[in-house]
This record gives sequence, C-alpha cells and structure tokens, in this order.
Amino acid sequence: MNGNQPKAEHSVRLLFELSRDDNPRLFDDLMRFNKGPKRVNRLRFLAHEGLVAQQWVLGMGALAPAPAPERATTSSGALAVARQISQAFEVQVGGEEH
Repeated sequence: MNGNQPKAEHSVRLLFELSRDDNPRLFDDLMRFNKGPKRVNRLRFLAHEGLVAQQWVLGMGALAPAPAPERATTSSGALAVARQISQAFEVQVGGEEH
C-alpha cells in the first residue's frame, strides 16, 4: 500500500431525513428523543435489531417449509415484516431484487 493513500474508513456517516409521511411509527418513535445523539442511538439500535430479526427469520425459512397461506403463523408474519423492512431500505433478500 502506498503511503500517500488514505486509510479506508471503518465507519459510515449518514445524513438521514425522515418525514412522518415516510414511516409514521418510526418517526414517532424517534421524536420521543429531543436530542440528536439519543435519536441516532435509537435508530442504530432499531437497525441492529431489525438486521438480527431478518437474519433469524431468513435462516428459519431455509430450515422449514413455508406454512399454507390459510394457516398463517407468527414466523410467516415475521417474514412479512422482514420483507417490508428490506423493501423500505431497498435491501436484496434471498436473491430477489426489490
């Protein structure tokens, strides 16, 4: 590596703008905090938990067959939520493009 090249950043900086029309539940949850750092920490926590839940649900989907539509279970509901989260943040899930 050349000494003139800058080191790769190991963090991500985001400028995040959200209106209530975009996602009312998330907006209301973040507005509970009147300070920027507290809102950022809450968003970081929600993103982490959403990622963990999505990976868990996708892993469970690979292990068990999907239930019949007329017999919806909690896991199928969680899978639907994971898909909605992925679509909201334009994440590629299971080889599908959203």
